[in-house]
Amino acid sequence: MNILERVSKLRQLMAENSIDAYIIPSADNHQSEYVGEYFKTRAYISGFTGSAGTVVITKDDAGLWTDGRYFIQADHQLEGSGIRLFKMGEPGVPTTEEFLSDSIPSGGKLGFDGRVIAAEEGISLEKKLSEKNISIVYDLDLVDQFWTDRPAMSEKPAFLLDVKYSGESFSSKLARVREKMTEAGAACHIITSLDDIAWLLNIRGDDVAYSPLVLSYSVITLDSVHLFIDENKLGADIMAEFAKENVVIHPYNDVYEFIKTIEKDQAVMVDPKKINYAIFNNIPSEVKVIEKDNPTIMFKAIKNEIELENVRKSHIKDGIAFVKFMYWLKQNIGKIEITEISASDKLEEFRAQQEGFIGPSFAPISAYKEHAAMMHYSATEESNYALKPEHLYLTDTGGNYYEGTTDITRTLALGEISNELKVHFTAVVRGMINLSMAKFLYGVRGYNLDVLARQPIWQLGIDYKCGTGHGVGYLLNIHEGPSGFRWQIVPSKNETAVMEPGMVITNEPGIYIENSHGIRIENELIFKNAEKNEFGQFMNFEVVTFIPIDLDAIEPSELNKDERAYLNNYHKQVFEKISPYLTEEEKDWLKVYTREI
Repeated sequence: MNILERVSKLRQLMAENSIDAYIIPSADNHQSEYVGEYFKTRAYISGFTGSAGTVVITKDDAGLWTDGRYFIQADHQLEGSGIRLFKMGEPGVPTTEEFLSDSIPSGGKLGFDGRVIAAEEGISLEKKLSEKNISIVYDLDLVDQFWTDRPAMSEKPAFLLDVKYSGESFSSKLARVREKMTEAGAACHIITSLDDIAWLLNIRGDDVAYSPLVLSYSVITLDSVHLFIDENKLGADIMAEFAKENVVIHPYNDVYEFIKTIEKDQAVMVDPKKINYAIFNNIPSEVKVIEKDNPTIMFKAIKNEIELENVRKSHIKDGIAFVKFMYWLKQNIGKIEITEISASDKLEEFRAQQEGFIGPSFAPISAYKEHAAMMHYSATEESNYALKPEHLYLTDTGGNYYEGTTDITRTLALGEISNELKVHFTAVVRGMINLSMAKFLYGVRGYNLDVLARQPIWQLGIDYKCGTGHGVGYLLNIHEGPSGFRWQIVPSKNETAVMEPGMVITNEPGIYIENSHGIRIENELIFKNAEKNEFGQFMNFEVVTFIPIDLDAIEPSELNKDERAYLNNYHKQVFEKISPYLTEEEKDWLKVYTREI
């Protein structure tokens, strides 16, 4: 079936079930940002393959809501589908709740699969739609009824993350969680977010593309851990660790019935943003529900000293791989055939040469010319541009290593470029540098600092429709709350926490001009304590990414004295840290590309 036929089939099933509107989000049963193939229902029904978006189908209308990262991509992919694009956050664009309230008649029905809708969203819909006496049916996975070739759920094994990488044992982490439960007055804590479970148990897996996670649910009590998982995924080493605590293994899907058995005299702690609507509704009505953020969110965001030292090691490995790739690309462009896909494959090949490399940390963005204006462009065989010795090429990639997760972007000049491109490139570099140089008092949040990166770009009368940076997990999710840089507060992003020492965050301003070019420069930073005095605790950043910023694309006259000094010092560090691992030819080349300007 094509997209039009799929939407038509869905509408037929909606009619059979007296459903007036049906929601299909991007999430899986665990509210994950990136999901396994089995859960890509929204992509199946719409043809839009971006990581973020929600489809709403009514009897005579259909819409996709997505954010500014995907406006251009969604425009292309929705063409001919009959599904309208709703650009989230733009003036006059209704939210999905507003659209549903307007579209569903009084006394009508909204349907969705309650396993893939967050409890918080489901509760909000209840309140909004109750004004029109609209009921919710949340036990319908209608798309599954006609998705005949739906991929199976992953059966890949999990692996144990040794304490030499995690820096803290499962038992220690569990004790910290139970301490927070006791403080909240909870005897039971439901955790279903995959990164929280993986962090707590010190296990990783391969059930979600690019994110080393294991499909599972957990219920923590004060004397046991109930883990809902395919037991075949667990090796003897994992079971030996679990034996140190009272871990009870249950089949993956048994969690829904288990939740119904929670005793009424128990208080249950849940994070409504992090558990699904079906689980939330399965909690017996007489059980006291304590709504709090999962304590693991903050625990895992603040990396311990072993994790931080490993993160530094992972970025040296990433730097070596990227410098080798940049040398190869600069030496071979125009001499051999290189495409967006083959360039991306070559970079992964260099990463794979590094000890401890597990795989890419997200779908690679390898974008030439105007393709780079799509922030999350993904090259296909049909779109795959050949690279030529001209214009700009953007590569945003990362690696999962036992020592951590990396995320770096560089935009490279493949030949002579126009003055406009140099001015835009230098503005992005200036923004990245300005944020990197920030010094600030403890208590600052990401939205207090974002303007530092945007200012050189705003001065050109240009903006980028996304955040400036996001937290990064330790061999976990590439996007990790609760830290982030964004000038607007977006509640759903969960990135407005006070910045704590040990948090890892990206710094990635950009310029994106549709049908022309895209530029992004991205380094990772660690929040660090600086001096403490009568004015308070000052903080600053430690940069951990060491890869040249392409001097072929810089317009030096656009840099002020401090920015030039910073860039020269940064490049000095790049050479010192990376050159020992290069061949003589690569080392000579790197000396040129890290020269003082």
